[in-house]
Amino acid sequence: MHFVHRPYIPEETIAAIATPPGEGGISIIRISGKHALPVAAKIFTGPVFSYPSHTAHLGKIQDRTGHILDEVLLLVMKNPKSFTGEDTVEIHCHGGTIVTKKILEEVLWAGARAALPGEFSLKAFMNGKLDLTQAEAIQQVISAKNEMAYAAAEQHLQGALSKYIKRFQAKLLDVAAILEAWVDFPEEGLEFASQEEILASLSEILEGMSTLSRSFYEGKILHEGLSLCLIGPPNAGKSSLMNAMLGKERAIVTEIAGTTRDLLEDHLWLGGLHFKLVDTAGIRETQERIEKEGIRRSFQAMESCDLILLVLDASVPLSAEALSLLQSTPKEKTLLIWNKADLPHTIPPDLFPFSLSLSALTGTGIDALKAIIHKMIWKSGPPSKEEVLLTNIRHKEALDRAIAALQSIIQGLQENLSPEFLSFDMRKALFELGTILGMDISEEILTSIFSKFCVGK
Repeated sequence: MHFVHRPYIPEETIAAIATPPGEGGISIIRISGKHALPVAAKIFTGPVFSYPSHTAHLGKIQDRTGHILDEVLLLVMKNPKSFTGEDTVEIHCHGGTIVTKKILEEVLWAGARAALPGEFSLKAFMNGKLDLTQAEAIQQVISAKNEMAYAAAEQHLQGALSKYIKRFQAKLLDVAAILEAWVDFPEEGLEFASQEEILASLSEILEGMSTLSRSFYEGKILHEGLSLCLIGPPNAGKSSLMNAMLGKERAIVTEIAGTTRDLLEDHLWLGGLHFKLVDTAGIRETQERIEKEGIRRSFQAMESCDLILLVLDASVPLSAEALSLLQSTPKEKTLLIWNKADLPHTIPPDLFPFSLSLSALTGTGIDALKAIIHKMIWKSGPPSKEEVLLTNIRHKEALDRAIAALQSIIQGLQENLSPEFLSFDMRKALFELGTILGMDISEEILTSIFSKFCVGK
């Protein structure tokens, strides 16, 4: 079912469990809205209305019959100094599925309604506590898979990306004012800046926006991780290499060709980054139906993965299958691995930009393999923690549309087009930058964004 947020109604009071399900030290039930305090007062034994903002109070939660459910801490945060900008109450109870669920049931009975995914963050956005890039960063902080991904998400949450976008907007608005003046007063001969100065200014803005757009490559790596696909003929040692990289016996290894017949996946951490490591069926000519399907999936995995580890047996002459793979595998995303280097072997020179020999059996060369993977990923070195990166495809697509509009303005100026056409493209560029921050954004986009959040956040 497609998730749709209700229209934002300031008076509505929502509630949800804000901690993960299961047993733990504490659970938190969050309540936000105009009636958060009255709702809490119905079920808490203390004088809720008299509590100052940002204070915690020990007391008991009782159900509608007066039965005590739990001893809790109740936190009061009054508007506008709360995450949502509304009156907010948090109930910190003992961790446990049953007690938490029972308290939430009483909160809903007392007048709140169950929150939808991301609805607390939606309230914060609608009440001006966050712009949309900051709201989206909340979920990225929660889902960060490594230190660098967390640092990038935290930067966005603190407004670093917003500042970049607002600087682009401010500079474009200066140029837009000149273009609009040319449209509105064509006979006045107004010239606040020469065409050369405007072109220079726009080119500088374009370079900054393009640099930010290109950072999506690094940002995507940090946020989503990468897929590594082991490809090669049968008995080249792909499964042995998978086990060596993971440091455990994940794949079955035998001397029988075609042991691996389906994709085998596991998670791998290298240099603080998350990878999905995929072992595939050995590629060869076969009429056996199951193995043939496995080989089809191997080629499919090779096309879709981020990096290919092409594994060949260095101890035997190149087979027809190996030669075919050397010709068909895309070199720009492939690391050629000559396995079984512990046996007598010869290695053809410089077939691929990145290659090395190793022994999956003895482990010799595994550290060098990890270093080369790191080098292939970070072509110009890993980003610094201070660098602002795009990590969200929505941001990149909007920025690229703004870049295209800006390129049209520059081309139009160079071709002496009418200012009306230039102003249209300028409005388009400013609109796209605004959507990144959440200005003039449609209900459908908000629905899509906040539906991916946790319930209770």
